[in-house]
Amino acid sequence: MLRIVAITGMPGAGKSTAAQALAKLGWTRVVMGDVIRAEVKRRGLEPDAKNTGEVMRLLRAERGASAVADLCLETIAKAGKEKVVVDGIRSVAEVEAFRRKAKVLLVAVDASPERRFELLRERGRSDDPLTYDMFVARDRRELEVGIGEAIAIADKTISNQVSTPAKLASELIEVVEGWLDNGA
Repeated sequence: MLRIVAITGMPGAGKSTAAQALAKLGWTRVVMGDVIRAEVKRRGLEPDAKNTGEVMRLLRAERGASAVADLCLETIAKAGKEKVVVDGIRSVAEVEAFRRKAKVLLVAVDASPERRFELLRERGRSDDPLTYDMFVARDRRELEVGIGEAIAIADKTISNQVSTPAKLASELIEVVEGWLDNGA
C-alpha cells in the first residue's frame, strides 16, 4: 500500500528540512516545487520568483486545482515505491488527489513570517524573495491557491519557530512513526 507523508506550510517554514529527514530514512522524496521549476524551464523561462509563481497558477488554470499533485503522482507511480514524502502541499485539492491514491498523513510545518523570511534568505534559491515586500507578495500568492486551507486541515502541526534542523527532523520522525504504528 502506498503511504504518503504530505508536508505543507508557508514558504520558508521548513518543509524541505522536514522532508529530507524522511528521505534520509529511505522514503522517496518528491518536491512539488521541483515539478513547477521543471515546467518553468520546459516553457523556456528563467526559474525566478515571478515565473515560478505565474507557471504555478497557469498549471492550475490549465489542468485544475490538483495539477501539480497529479504530475507528482505520475512521478511516484514511475518510482514504484511504497513510502513517499511529498514536500510542498499547497491546496486541499492536492491533498485530496493524493488521498485518492494512497494513505496520507498531512503535516504542517509552522513558523512566523520573520523566521520564515530569515530562513529563505539563508537558503538562497533562485526563486526565493530578495526583499520583504517580495516575501509578502509570495505569501499572498500561496494563500490565493489555498495553502491556508491545507495548513488548517493538517493531521499534525510542527513548529519550526525556534527549532534546529535536527529537532524539526526528530519531531517529524516521531509523528510519522506514531502514524505507522497506528496502522497506516
